[in-house]
Amino acid sequence: MCGIAGWVDWERDLTQEKATVEAMGATLVCRGPDADGSWLSGSAAFAHRRLIVVDPSGGAQPMTRKLGERVYTIVYNGELYNTEDIRKKLLERGHTFRSYSDTEVLLMSYVEWGPDCVEHFNGIFAFAIWDEAKRTLFMSRDRLGVKPLFYSRKGSSFVFGSELKALLAHPDVSHAVDADGLAEIFSIGPARTPGHGVFRDISELRAGYSLIATRDNLRVYPYWKLESRPHEDDLETTIDKVRELLVDTVTRQLVSDVPVCTFLSGGLDSSAVSAIAARSYQSSGKPALHTYSIDFVDMAKHFQANSFQTSLDGPWAKRVAEFLGTQHHPVVFGMDELIEHLNTPLAARDLPGMADIDTSLLLFCREIKRNATVALSGEAADEVFGGYPWFHREESLKANTFPWSLKLAERVKILSPEVRDLTHPEEYVSNRYQEALAEVPVLPGESAKDARIREISYLSITRFLPTLLDRKDRTSMASGLEVRVPFCDHRLVDYVFNIPWSMKTAGNETKGILRQAMQGYLPDDVLRRKKSPYPSSPDPAYLQATRSRALQILDEGSSPLLPLIDQQAVRDLAEQSYNPAEHRPWFGQIMATAQMFHYLIQVDKWLREYSVELV
Repeated sequence: MCGIAGWVDWERDLTQEKATVEAMGATLVCRGPDADGSWLSGSAAFAHRRLIVVDPSGGAQPMTRKLGERVYTIVYNGELYNTEDIRKKLLERGHTFRSYSDTEVLLMSYVEWGPDCVEHFNGIFAFAIWDEAKRTLFMSRDRLGVKPLFYSRKGSSFVFGSELKALLAHPDVSHAVDADGLAEIFSIGPARTPGHGVFRDISELRAGYSLIATRDNLRVYPYWKLESRPHEDDLETTIDKVRELLVDTVTRQLVSDVPVCTFLSGGLDSSAVSAIAARSYQSSGKPALHTYSIDFVDMAKHFQANSFQTSLDGPWAKRVAEFLGTQHHPVVFGMDELIEHLNTPLAARDLPGMADIDTSLLLFCREIKRNATVALSGEAADEVFGGYPWFHREESLKANTFPWSLKLAERVKILSPEVRDLTHPEEYVSNRYQEALAEVPVLPGESAKDARIREISYLSITRFLPTLLDRKDRTSMASGLEVRVPFCDHRLVDYVFNIPWSMKTAGNETKGILRQAMQGYLPDDVLRRKKSPYPSSPDPAYLQATRSRALQILDEGSSPLLPLIDQQAVRDLAEQSYNPAEHRPWFGQIMATAQMFHYLIQVDKWLREYSVELV
């Protein structure tokens, strides 16, 4: 895993611009703490920060290879899980290799197949390749968008990077945020519309898309998308196929030259990944797998079960670890530490994010990095298999909006009238929702209920999942930890997307098909456990801290946040929070009032530290 950045200009000599491109790369040092490199030619300049996972000596970047008179240079962030399969094909076609790195395999794949090379890849990736002879830049991003990639084009200049901060370090990229950007922050956030970079001049290369930039043209196009097809396998075949795909992808993702571990909450998803990984370690004679869980001091004291969080993770993680025989490491944080780092994730994410969920995950990854460089996580199973409450609740299924954000009217109450008039939040969200629905691939003959579930599945995979992948990528890479997500394997996602809802919920259970596929890998009580989301601390000290800091920002009177919000509405919310009602999150499952205050605190910090220019 790494950080990449680059600058292409078809009308300017960049050989004298090393300082600029290296400054862009320097913003990504956390993504690649092990090595750095830069490369310049007349029209292109690349920077790279490396986290060494495979082939320490042979995978240095930027990497240049020459074939005849053609010269190609790559910067790449990611992992190919079918490296050896592709290498074999390329060897058969006469190519030779100087290393065993996947970077060289990816680059030579482009030499052999051009832009179609991405069709051969199984992995997570974001990369850019400069063809010196054609003076053409090719960029691509993995199918589910696990690895990030942003770009900006102005005139003859094209700038790109793994994170927004890399682009903002370039002198020609402005920090301007317009009405759409504010709507993303206040109406869509902490999610983000695919392709939207929030800053006016920055775009995101969407998941499953490629880009070709030349002097006179910019072409951005999808090379992969979800498709709807009739599911022809019976239940037993489907169970076997799901198990086969999941075992194959977890096993592939265990390949590494550095220590690998897994996240283990004791929930179905992380337990399934850990079980397959532990079995693979045992069969190959490796030492016991290391697993990590997160918890908070006094969690049991403050925890109150509800329909979103039904049980504590700690005892379940211990139960699964003992069953699997892993070396388990519970990581426990105190509330003082969480509060101390309220704003720490902002520097990793470059945008306001998922409040305490970001903070705890960042601290968790920081702790894991002490002993491991690669971790596997259960992210994406709920989107793919239909685990979230909004797949099952009539209120969500009937809602004419994103089902994880049903409280827009309550959210916009805290905005100033001027910002509401400028951003038109209800109209903006409705337009983004309708755009998403228009993308859903229709299956002729499907019942109305199944068609709606297909819509919810598509929305969850393409609009909600990216929020979690952003969170996981930025908070882990901020500590130089690579997190792999087996449930994002495109073969698994493509297959499960077309399993009928009645089969996905086999046995009348949420994610029933996954539970049945994992029989024999996990104890029955673990297989039957109800979903519990990533833990958010119920300690009232968190609400007290975020509420106090939000009110302090109001009282100081100098914050750039103040013209954007209705200050009295925020004070009213603070007053109401002393008598909390039923848990009613404003985003996802666990972002409620305390997180709303935290989000505003981060917006304040973001406006200041990123020198945001509102236009």
